[in-house]
Amino acid sequence: MVHAFRRNDNAQPSPVIMTAASAPGKCILFGEHAVVYGQPAIAVAIEQRCEVKIEETTTENWIIDGSNYLPEKHPHVEGLRNRLWFQGPSLKLNIISEVPAGSGLGSSAALSIALAAAMRAKKGRRVGTDGSWHEGYSSEINQTDAYSDNLQKTDPGSICIGGKKLFGIDAIDSDELGILGHAVEAASQGGRASPTDTAAVSLGGAVLVSDKREESAEWQYSRNLKTPEGERKWEVHKISLPESFDEVSLVIGDTGVHAPTGDMVAGVAELLQKDPEKMQEIVAIGKLVRRATIAMKDGDLQALGNAMTENHLLLRGLGVSHPKLENLIKAAAPYSLGVKLTGAGGGGCMIALTTQPETVSQAIEMAGGTAYISRLGAGGVHLHQ
Repeated sequence: MVHAFRRNDNAQPSPVIMTAASAPGKCILFGEHAVVYGQPAIAVAIEQRCEVKIEETTTENWIIDGSNYLPEKHPHVEGLRNRLWFQGPSLKLNIISEVPAGSGLGSSAALSIALAAAMRAKKGRRVGTDGSWHEGYSSEINQTDAYSDNLQKTDPGSICIGGKKLFGIDAIDSDELGILGHAVEAASQGGRASPTDTAAVSLGGAVLVSDKREESAEWQYSRNLKTPEGERKWEVHKISLPESFDEVSLVIGDTGVHAPTGDMVAGVAELLQKDPEKMQEIVAIGKLVRRATIAMKDGDLQALGNAMTENHLLLRGLGVSHPKLENLIKAAAPYSLGVKLTGAGGGGCMIALTTQPETVSQAIEMAGGTAYISRLGAGGVHLHQ
C-alpha cells in the first residue's frame, strides 16, 4: 500500500520513522551497441526489484546496511546526497536488491531511482500557492541543473516565503527521478551515460530512446548531457503494450561472466574502424528497432520474437557474443518465440520471449546459467511507506 499525506508548514506531520521505495531492474530488448551510434533502443522494466529503506539517525556518519558509509564505494548514493539531501540529517540506509549487480540488468539505476524516490518523499517538496515548484529538478525548470558539478548546498525551499510543503507520494515526480538518476549515472561513468536505464526504471513498462522523436511511440521528455565527446541529446518515449503481452514471459539467463561495458563498446568501435562496412549492421539494428516498436504496439508476439533473434545475429556479427551466451541461447531457443543477448555482451545475460517460462528456465539452468522469470514490462518506481 502507498501511504501519502499532505501538510502546510504549520501542520504537524504524521510520525513516519522509515521511508521505503523500490524500483525495477531493466533489460535492453533491442538496440544495444547501435544506440551508441545514434540508433534507437528499446528497454523494458523487469519484475526483479531493488528496495531502499531510509530513516534518520543521530550518528554523525551515514550508515549503509549496518556499515559506515564510504562515498567512494557508493558514488550513486553520494551523487543523490549532494543533489537532493543538501544539509539534511544523517541517514541509515537498508538496501535489499533482487537485481544481480554487474549483469547488465540496471542494478545501479534501480538503486538510484529507488533512493531518490525515498529521499524526496521524506524530504518533501515546497510548492507555491499556485502549485509551482519552489525546489526540485524538472525538464521544465532550467535553473536547477542536476548535471552541474557546482551543486547547490542549501535547500532552495527553505528561503521561499508562502506556499506549502508536500510529502510522501505527492512530492514524487517521475521526471525528476529520471533526471537525478541519469545525472548520478553520468557522474559515476566519467560523464557518459544514456538515459535508457533510468527512464525504464522510473517509468516502468517499455521505453524507446532515440536521437529524434519517433512517431511510433509516445514521447515523454528530452535529455541533454555534455559528454567528453560533446553535447548529446536523447528523446525518451513510452511504448504501450496491449493485453496480448500478458500471455508471454521474459526469461533472463545470467552466464555469471562479467564483461565491462566500456571494454565491449570500445571493441565495437575498433571493429568499425577496421571494417567500416560493419556500420551497415548498426544501421540494420536501428531499422529492426523501429520494426519491433510497431510489433509491440500491435501485439504481434511472433514478429517480436523473430526480431529478437534477428537482432542477436546482428550483434553476433559485431563480435559481442560469448560461448556461454550461445550455450544458454541454444538451450532456450526450442521453447521460445525469440532469443538474444541483452546488454553489452561478452558475457552477462541473454533473454528469451516465451509462453513456457518454467521450461525455458529449466533449460537455462541445465546449461549452466541462472534464470529469472519476469513479465514483459513490469511496473516502475513505487513508494511503499
